[in-house]
Amino acid sequence: MNKKGIMALALVTAYAFGANAQNVDYYTPGEGEGIAFFLPKTAVEVNVIATKVKYTPGDFCQYANRYLRINNVTSEPSTDWEIKKIEVRPVGIPDSTKAYIMKLSDKSVMSNIEVTDNNIIKAINTSAPKSAKAEYILEMPQRAEDGRKYMTEEIITAGSTAKMAELTAKEIYNIRESKNLILRGQADTMPKDGASLKLIMDNLEKQEKALVQMFTGIKTREDKLFTAVILPEGDTTEKVVMRFSQKLGVLSSDNLAGKPMYIKIENINPAQTSAADSEDGKKKKAPKGIIYNIPAKANVMLTFKGKTLFEDNNMMFAQFGNTELLVNDLFNKKVNTRVIFDTVTGGIQKIDKD
Repeated sequence: MNKKGIMALALVTAYAFGANAQNVDYYTPGEGEGIAFFLPKTAVEVNVIATKVKYTPGDFCQYANRYLRINNVTSEPSTDWEIKKIEVRPVGIPDSTKAYIMKLSDKSVMSNIEVTDNNIIKAINTSAPKSAKAEYILEMPQRAEDGRKYMTEEIITAGSTAKMAELTAKEIYNIRESKNLILRGQADTMPKDGASLKLIMDNLEKQEKALVQMFTGIKTREDKLFTAVILPEGDTTEKVVMRFSQKLGVLSSDNLAGKPMYIKIENINPAQTSAADSEDGKKKKAPKGIIYNIPAKANVMLTFKGKTLFEDNNMMFAQFGNTELLVNDLFNKKVNTRVIFDTVTGGIQKIDKD
């Protein structure tokens, strides 16, 4: 499985059980011949997009209020972080306690088994739809226009920073006046068409922004994606997922420099043990068919600084449910049975036959 989702490794061709053959067994690494596969157990993946905001003061920052009437401009560079987006979703990981092997048989009526790239079962006798990937568009720093290249000769040759700031402010006001004259149709030379008008206005806007940033400074924004995967332990799990600091960004769960982000996963209804779940601690007999999960609901809550960021009372988990059997009789020479499994919970998404 890649970092952001489950995708098919291959369509693995394997012979399976015939009408009178028992060809599925519990898998022990290094033992047996055939195609090994797993049922999944369900974990919770927390994806946090945090934005790094870097401020670089402008050369004329101390004159911003005097000449442009812009307040609260600081001369100190800084770096701060913001939480931009948080997404929580269930993911499937192989359950080592539910490992099976599909033996090869010349009497097979099951034509193929499809698995994920970490060998979680996806489908039998058909192809499962492609899983949606968790993809995020991350904001990257934009290169700022250099205001110096729009300075006139008079500005550059001024004898002091204060004088340069004064002349730069006048140039900004001249640009604004030019924009107003064009918009009012009062300019000495008016653009011939709409495309020319847009080109001229865009260029004036770019010059004005670059020169204003000589006073206000430049802020660049860069997104970073942070991911944590939490596996429930028992019927109730409460953990620190990660920590966040406005100055340091997203930190590991044990870094006390940040404030904790908590997750709580709580099984709503403790599951009944099925026949397929029995005989723990004993030598298990080979199952008489394909075992699948019947998942159960749990409540998942994510909180930060006392505020609930995410809550879902109906998230399905494999390990909070039980297991059942798709018996051998569903796969015989008279019936072509096709099954698609949920690779997150191990439940059956679709079953049909002809």
